[in-house]
Amino acid sequence: MSATRSPKVSERVAPKAADPQPQKKKHDDDDGPDFATLFRAWIESHRASLVDSLRRLGKQPIGSFFTCMVMAVALSLPMGLSLLLSNVERLGGSWQRAAQISLYLEIEASPAQGEALRDQIKGMPGVAEAEYVGREQALEEFQQQSGLGEALKELPENPLPGVVLVTPTEVDKPALEALRQKLSELPKVQQAQLDLVWVERLAAILKLGDRFVFGLTVLLVSALLLVIGNTIRLHIENRRTEIEVIKLVGGTDSYVRRPFLYMGALYGFGAGVLSWGVLAFGLDWLNDAVVGLAGLYGSDFALAGVPVADGLSLLLGAVLLGYIGAWIAVARHLRELAPK
Repeated sequence: MSATRSPKVSERVAPKAADPQPQKKKHDDDDGPDFATLFRAWIESHRASLVDSLRRLGKQPIGSFFTCMVMAVALSLPMGLSLLLSNVERLGGSWQRAAQISLYLEIEASPAQGEALRDQIKGMPGVAEAEYVGREQALEEFQQQSGLGEALKELPENPLPGVVLVTPTEVDKPALEALRQKLSELPKVQQAQLDLVWVERLAAILKLGDRFVFGLTVLLVSALLLVIGNTIRLHIENRRTEIEVIKLVGGTDSYVRRPFLYMGALYGFGAGVLSWGVLAFGLDWLNDAVVGLAGLYGSDFALAGVPVADGLSLLLGAVLLGYIGAWIAVARHLRELAPK
């Protein structure tokens, strides 16, 4: 009887002794969570920080709006001046056209020779455009502009030569002088005239405008960083006790910093949107007066709006400035909030 029972007992005991599963499970637990779990936790942490920042800004809508509005004004001024300079450049046709080189041809040069010379000049390096003005056309334009139409009719012959107007590709004094010298050596050209004084004045005006916009941009960006830094500092002070408790229970600096960085980026995003709207509205409002003034001079000129590329660059720059300002403010005050 005992012989018949022992196999059953051994059958019940053997599987337990040979089961390797518990050891494998213990080994898997020692490896920790996999990458997918860690990534989901990271996404959830950022989502929670973003939602918390939105909720806190939503609790103070008026204060948040005025903070974004102050930042928007600081962003709008340099961008608006830059857009106005671009429109002024477009109003003049182009700065290159303002630096035209006038080639006065010999009196005996025929219209066919003048047109052939124009075609030759168009293919030369450094030339953007060339236009031939014949002797008769030049006389008609002079009669209209001078007001001496009746007196000029008494002349025995047309004293004006044909002219080729050459528009350079760039406004650079040495390059323009070299181009003028080269054009003056062409056949049938009696004189090549270039108003270098006007070119120098034009270059000085452009340089002054660029420096003014750059200096204003630096000042207003610095003011914007101060505004966002002071705003984030107030948020940190309001949550001082909460932050100290988080650090006492083991919260890392990055965990504490993350909601404020999202808050700075949100301030920047709101300021960028408002700045884009302010610029679009301001240019549209100013355009009515510009169109009326241009109409008095027989021109159809109108101010161009904010290009989409410039608007997106403004929006991205505002977000980055908000993020940087928040980072500076948090880095400065985070050391003061270490648990004692």
